[in-house]
Amino acid sequence: MPITKTSERVNINKRRIINGEDADVIQLYPMKHTFAWTAYNVGNANHWLPTEITMQNDIEQWKAPNVLTPDERAAFKTVLGFFTTGDSIAANNIVLAAYRHVTSPECRMYLLRQAYEEAIHTHSYQYIVESLGLDEGEIFNMYREVDAIYNKDEFILSFNEGLFNPAFKTGTLAADQKFVENMIVFSIIMEGIFFYSSFAVMFGFQRQNKMVGSAEQIQYIMRDESQHLNFGINIINGIKEEQPEVWTPDFQTHAVDLIRKGTELEYTFAREVFPKGIFGMNADSFKEYIQYIADRRLVRIGLPVQYGSQNPFPWMSEAIDLSKEKNFFETRVTEYSTGGTLEW
Repeated sequence: MPITKTSERVNINKRRIINGEDADVIQLYPMKHTFAWTAYNVGNANHWLPTEITMQNDIEQWKAPNVLTPDERAAFKTVLGFFTTGDSIAANNIVLAAYRHVTSPECRMYLLRQAYEEAIHTHSYQYIVESLGLDEGEIFNMYREVDAIYNKDEFILSFNEGLFNPAFKTGTLAADQKFVENMIVFSIIMEGIFFYSSFAVMFGFQRQNKMVGSAEQIQYIMRDESQHLNFGINIINGIKEEQPEVWTPDFQTHAVDLIRKGTELEYTFAREVFPKGIFGMNADSFKEYIQYIADRRLVRIGLPVQYGSQNPFPWMSEAIDLSKEKNFFETRVTEYSTGGTLEW
């Protein structure tokens, strides 16, 4: 990218999330989008690596013939199969698409941190697979072989033609709406909805004192993903404020339709993958939970509630509450060093 020579100093009023001054250099001050800087610092304060978490009990339980039922084993492998592709897709979107078009230096800083966190998540899944001696080919190819996973991934990847095109450029109404659509698909739907029935399953294991090392890694991942979701919501709302012309009634209807489609795909995934239920969670409760999650996402970006469902898994709020204390000698503390608990 050529550098533009100018004698004019950076003007904070020209800084925008997209369509701002060229971000040739990440010059953080004067800072405008402080939500991104806060997210960057929270991410740094909560850095973790999967190898810090012991897998010994998980290995013993996985090898034991009677600790896990066949349905539990199948559920564990299936959610792991989805996670392996979900984070890879999210990372590709950051590195190959979104980052190129963001002109806010502080937002770019957080995107760099987020991309690294996606790499840590991929490391975590590999660590679980290797520790338990799972068939890597089976786990990492589920997105090609399990319809319920394929359908979710295919839906997300169908939106790649826009921002992934090297010729794509923001600056027109259609292009700017395409960028916001990308944020809705990848932040709200992928990270804010598609991960959540799989999170619920993993924390179901944790509540039964099963596969707790794997579940603790997923708890760290959920903490990161909720921060990614919050950042995506702030990006969407920030663009709405800076460029209100983007948020047309037709586009809002389109956004609702996308989120409704994503919600349907997610509870279809739960119904098909866990047909008999697991740990007291059945297809109906998964559907209600995903609808409840979708409504929360819609409200955060100023869109109307679609379902009015209640949360059938109230214990999920405990899994999300990362300020609880843990024994330092048993496991790494998962509480936030700064920032407190997350507000969704």
